[in-house]
Amino acid sequence: MADYYDILGVSRDATQAEIKKAYRKKARLLHPDEAGGGSEEEFKEVNKAYEVLSNEEKRQLYDIGGEAAVSGNGLAAPGFGGFQDIFDTFFGGGNTRRGPASRTRRGQDSLIRLNLTLSDVVFGADKEINHDAVIECPNCHGHMTEPGTEPVPCTNCDGTGTTQRMTQSLFGQVMAQTTCGQCQGFGTVIVTPCGECSGEGRVRANQNVTIKVPAGVENGMRIRLAGRGDAGIAGGPAGDLFAEVQIAPDPVFTRDGDDLLCTLEVPMTSAALGAHTEIDTLDGTQTVELKPGTQSGHVIKLPHLGVGRIHRGGRGDLKVHIQVATPTKLDSGQRELLEKFARMRGEDTPQLVQTTSSVFSRLKERFTSR
Repeated sequence: MADYYDILGVSRDATQAEIKKAYRKKARLLHPDEAGGGSEEEFKEVNKAYEVLSNEEKRQLYDIGGEAAVSGNGLAAPGFGGFQDIFDTFFGGGNTRRGPASRTRRGQDSLIRLNLTLSDVVFGADKEINHDAVIECPNCHGHMTEPGTEPVPCTNCDGTGTTQRMTQSLFGQVMAQTTCGQCQGFGTVIVTPCGECSGEGRVRANQNVTIKVPAGVENGMRIRLAGRGDAGIAGGPAGDLFAEVQIAPDPVFTRDGDDLLCTLEVPMTSAALGAHTEIDTLDGTQTVELKPGTQSGHVIKLPHLGVGRIHRGGRGDLKVHIQVATPTKLDSGQRELLEKFARMRGEDTPQLVQTTSSVFSRLKERFTSR
């Protein structure tokens, strides 16, 4: 970006009348609607230059710090709000000083692992765990000083948190304002820090916390406990505690969304003749009916015995997959009976199963038969 004075074609000591006159001339020449006018960017630059130089306060800032001082993206540093703050710092700003900084700080968030069983997930649970935490100091209760004592005003800055000193710059002698090195900007000094927490207002300790686990949580989910994280500095508010869910595998049941799956192995005779059998579920003993001729792969659904639905209420289903067990060790009598049974049913010789015709095969047969 070129110098604003050069853009308008005036000297740095130009009067407001000269600046206004130069702007009107430039604006007419560069207006995009005029024949032979300039580009839109050039016209915008002229307007921007006039906006700054026609305002005495903005012009003064521009003369000191250039475009950055008036663009809103100017110099900034920790503890300063921008170039205007720097200007106030060096040139008085009405001889005002910023107040001392506060020692109070919010505590950090904490993350712990929450180990759950499948039963915890199905029904929900209240889990109490012990974890290493940062808690408020029980001796000073976050005040950072020994009980009965208080921080004293800093003698170096008279409790303001800042000091001023004369410095030599390009503009002559200016008053610079800096953070007090004795109190670190807090305005007070802790003469007698708490012996329990070394003046921090908090300590490390083991802490018990009860976590309410809703039914239906999944691996990797995080449960947030607001205000149960690390205690803040100097009595500041605590952070949040996050419990990350880890679900242990179950030896019998697996989860499929809101449903539970399991496998029931039944004897070949029970599958052929039908039977009633009892199985142990997470809800207790349940009766399962096997209809005559039940095949391997058949699924029996037990409604509302699955996983609780998070935030929605109700439960999924328990799906029992049937697996028919074929006997592998037969004595002579058993073998003779099975052979007789096979002959009676004409099953002594295995047969290839004819697959069902596809749609395209049936269409082909229809056309060829015409």
